[in-house]
Amino acid sequence: MKASDFFALPNSLAVFRSFFPADTAPWEWLKQIGPALDVHLHAPRTPKIPAGIHVEGRVHIDPSVTLPGHATIIGPAWIGAGTEVRPGAFIRGNVIVGEGCILGNASEFKNCLLMDEVQAPHFNYVGDSILGNRAHLGAGAICSNYRLDHKDVPVHLPSGTVDTGLRKFGAILGDEAEVGCNAVLNPGTLLGPRSLVMPAMSFGGVLAAGTIARVRHQVTLVPRRA
Repeated sequence: MKASDFFALPNSLAVFRSFFPADTAPWEWLKQIGPALDVHLHAPRTPKIPAGIHVEGRVHIDPSVTLPGHATIIGPAWIGAGTEVRPGAFIRGNVIVGEGCILGNASEFKNCLLMDEVQAPHFNYVGDSILGNRAHLGAGAICSNYRLDHKDVPVHLPSGTVDTGLRKFGAILGDEAEVGCNAVLNPGTLLGPRSLVMPAMSFGGVLAAGTIARVRHQVTLVPRRA
């Protein structure tokens, strides 16, 4: 399984390309986010920052980024052109964001790579995860990144289980993958390109490209007493 099965790093992030080889496993990219930023944030730039935004550490914010009245941005972080940061966003280190993304209100981002036109617009948690081009998280969707037993996170492939060696690993979303409102992606989840997880469900494992994960509900009708 290769990163190229899920996404291609966009031209907007070409400066980081040497750190994210297409022929390696996609979860290996998580280990390279910090080193990539260490190399390319020697001369970070920030536009005029509204008084209500707290910025600390090395942060690159393209001048075309839309900034809200209040948010927290802790470096190292790279936020690409045309991205919109909404009120209450919490960016807390080792975050790379491409062009035209939405970092939503009351959403948290940590050790993650977001490619172009990713939308995480409302109440999302994106930790130790990679979101492909035009991937979308519905309101309240969570990328859970830590097992309850605190063990390393494996990946359960059709060919067998792979030990990633990562104690924190959220999700890999391929290009144009969609996650419905209030869904939870369990640690080590892989969603293929154009796949979809229906709202209000917990999903883990591997979802093939172009397929839908849904829960089948059985509804029992009970007479209502007067």
